[in-house]
Amino acid sequence: MKAIGFKQSLPITEELSFIEFEAEKPTPSGHDLLVKVVANSVNPVDYKIRQNAAKDTVLDTPKIIGWDAVGTVEAVGDQASRFKVGDEVYYAGDITRSGSNAEYQLIDERIVGFKPKSLTVAEAAAIPLTGLTAYEALFDRIRVNPETDQGKTLLILAGAGGVGSIAIQLAKQVAKLTVIATASRPETQSWCKEMGADFVVNHYHLKDELKAIGHPEVNYILDCVDMQAYWETAAEIIKPQGHIVSITGSPEPLNINLLKNKSVTFSMEFMYTRSMFQTDDMDKQYDILNHIAGLLDAGTLKTTLTTTLKGLTADNLKQAHQMQESGKTIGKTVIEF
Repeated sequence: MKAIGFKQSLPITEELSFIEFEAEKPTPSGHDLLVKVVANSVNPVDYKIRQNAAKDTVLDTPKIIGWDAVGTVEAVGDQASRFKVGDEVYYAGDITRSGSNAEYQLIDERIVGFKPKSLTVAEAAAIPLTGLTAYEALFDRIRVNPETDQGKTLLILAGAGGVGSIAIQLAKQVAKLTVIATASRPETQSWCKEMGADFVVNHYHLKDELKAIGHPEVNYILDCVDMQAYWETAAEIIKPQGHIVSITGSPEPLNINLLKNKSVTFSMEFMYTRSMFQTDDMDKQYDILNHIAGLLDAGTLKTTLTTTLKGLTADNLKQAHQMQESGKTIGKTVIEF
């Protein structure tokens, strides 16, 4: 099968930062599905792994990354029971396994969902990783209850990115929160509004702009950009007994004592935790993906796709990674095979 990978962690502008090669088509066993991939999307995790997985070495076999994917089930393992050959599926993959930058991929059925019927393959490929991350942040980490928490305020740091784009929609349409997103450029501000944000504020003047819209403090904060940079501000603007969730973490220790007097909860969200550690509730991602698919098919949510590149090629992956590394992408970039 055709695959795209790398043997060294090189700058994306280097010719060998991605290489095309032939790999053996895998065979499913256990809970695995063999999926013929037809589209995938590129996320920040892709370029971060590419930059670090082979920093001081040259791999014998190219590493295949890429996790978001849409495809068709071609074969099933002997313990797989949720899908059959021919089913269209979508998923965000498992960071410990070979990725979706290939014609075929093995994936555990417990972290796979049925592709939304109303979406094209490209539109669907934009959703899994960011959808799972945003959903888990809101409903597994913060544990928002749409019945009792309706109207509470959520601040999303970096609302126009992949996670921010779907988090705005889930928070507004499903959790029924008052959503405040940060964005500084006219095009990102417009995008956040299009996704459903009640307010869009400039992160360069965050505290002043929150005061100006009548929300100097917020119940919840979802960090999608840089927790370390916003930590002290977040501690100031979070309400007593509020909740902060970060998907970015911090390269340096954070002063957790800043949250003590307000009894604030701080959580990390890493979408790969369930598959990486084979948690007892690993199959909850099957449920979440199918729930999100239903919301998409009902028109409650919409795809966050903004850019589609045609063809599984090294050049397209280089372009997609360059876009991600710029930090200026809006919504999601998909490669349609």
